[in-house]
Amino acid sequence: MDVVEDYSGHVEPGGPAARRTLDALTITKISVGPMDNNAYLLVCRATQEALLIDAANDPERLSDLIGHDDNRPTLRTIVTTHQHRDHWAALGAVAGAYGANTIAHALDADPLPVPPDRFVDHGDTVSVGDCALEVIHLRGHTPGSVALLYRDPTGHPHLFTGDSLFPGGVGKTSSPADFTSLVNDVTSRIFDKLPDDTWFYPGHGDDSTLGAERPRLDEWRERGW
Repeated sequence: MDVVEDYSGHVEPGGPAARRTLDALTITKISVGPMDNNAYLLVCRATQEALLIDAANDPERLSDLIGHDDNRPTLRTIVTTHQHRDHWAALGAVAGAYGANTIAHALDADPLPVPPDRFVDHGDTVSVGDCALEVIHLRGHTPGSVALLYRDPTGHPHLFTGDSLFPGGVGKTSSPADFTSLVNDVTSRIFDKLPDDTWFYPGHGDDSTLGAERPRLDEWRERGW
């Protein structure tokens, strides 16, 4: 698989993956499936252990992303950010092929094709080799949606938001109460806690930073979506 090393946060359906290399971790983004879902492969540079965020679709394409030679990383963990099918359509195939442990929030576990090996909740930690990811529960898009935060000790934070936060707004909700819950969680658990240089990686489309989106928070709340 072609991998672009000049990371911009943009990938095309069927196109090359894009890799960002940090001191301790690499982050590789790829678009899969008919809904242009983003999947993210995180690899600890010290141990070569890997974690996949959302085995969304195209298991063969995800396998190509991991690689086939003797130097490929070892996929230990798959985290599903939420229960919607476009984020787990390849979960059974990829977990079965690699023997990876699967992780999700208990409130979103029932629709998944394989029972999670581990449930996580707000404040928990998930490891990828020597690196730690913090779990942030964001209630509203679905009851059990989670984001994952990597605090790079030598750089800015990196946040994987699933369908809870996008450039331009929070994720889709099905009721005013769910919208209020989501925008409150995104405000109090993300924007109030993390700096403007936090780079976030959504479940679809391009990346952004919290600084670029922060001025629009009141607008999002007022418009109700």
